[in-house]
Amino acid sequence: MGILFIPLIVLAVTSAVTSCPPSDRAALLSFKAALNEPYLGILDSWTGTDCCQNWYGVSCDQSTKRVADISLRGESEDPIFLKAGRTGFMTGSLSPSLCQLERLTTLVVADWKGITGEIPACVSSLPNLRILDVIGNKISGELPADIGRLSRLTVLNVADNLISGRIPPSIVNLQSLMHLDLSNNKLSGSIPADLGNLKMMSRALLSRNQLTGPIPCSLANIYRLADLDLSMNKISGSIPAQLGQMRVLSTLKLDSNQISGSIPASLLRNTGLSIVNLSRNNLEGFIPDVFCPKSYFTSLDLSFNNLKGSIPKSITAASYIGHMDMSHNHLCGPIPASAAFDHLEASSFMGNDCLCGMPLRTC
Repeated sequence: MGILFIPLIVLAVTSAVTSCPPSDRAALLSFKAALNEPYLGILDSWTGTDCCQNWYGVSCDQSTKRVADISLRGESEDPIFLKAGRTGFMTGSLSPSLCQLERLTTLVVADWKGITGEIPACVSSLPNLRILDVIGNKISGELPADIGRLSRLTVLNVADNLISGRIPPSIVNLQSLMHLDLSNNKLSGSIPADLGNLKMMSRALLSRNQLTGPIPCSLANIYRLADLDLSMNKISGSIPAQLGQMRVLSTLKLDSNQISGSIPASLLRNTGLSIVNLSRNNLEGFIPDVFCPKSYFTSLDLSFNNLKGSIPKSITAASYIGHMDMSHNHLCGPIPASAAFDHLEASSFMGNDCLCGMPLRTC
């Protein structure tokens, strides 16, 4: 009798991943060890073997159980903050152990007021990072030189810290970046000339630093850019006329710099711009006579410059001007009468050579 062979079917049984890997848990605990949060005790929840369950501010990918998000905000509407009746305060530093969280997509450690040290350079090696938000601390040092490696980064917010040095040239490689906020730091040097390569960016906020050099003309290439704030720096040179051709741009703040030359006519002709602040610079020449019925400014501030001539008559055609300040220039002649700004006070026109008419003295 022949031997009957019955094939054996081997079933591969894979157990579902039910908790975060020990390596992620160890990285989080090392991150926690470098911080001190004395009032709310939010990091006291970081106990147990599974960092995906009930660890405050930690979220994991549901399929892999790898840590995906760390979101710790010192100003929050979370019940913990509301019950305590206070905002958060945390000291310590950002441990490089964060860089062991290979699947991290969100890193938010914001508004804790007392966190010091530097942004770990190895953060640039996190391939999936989309949000880096450390606003409102006392972080110092320089931005990671290789930050441009974060090809998926959409938000870079390091505002209200003590970060110094130059803006890394590699930043122009962040092709997915939509929101850039470097404001209120100690950054120096010039703005990268090819910052306009960031075609997805809608907000570029670089105010209150020590930046020098010109405004890059390449910024006009960012079609989506709606909010550009370069105020309170040491920026020099002229205003690129190309900025006036940006269709989406609605807010332009260049005040308190060392900008010279004349105001490009294209800038005030751009009917999409609603907030324009060019005050406290060295602008000269005439105010362009290019206003029209589609001109709608919630704020137009040209004060503290060296502008001369008269206020253009076409400004009476503007459909609305909520706030206008042309004070402290060298303007002369009658103030055009317009319902668009008949609510303005004398302070909007004072400090000129020979302006007259309402709301100043009559001519």
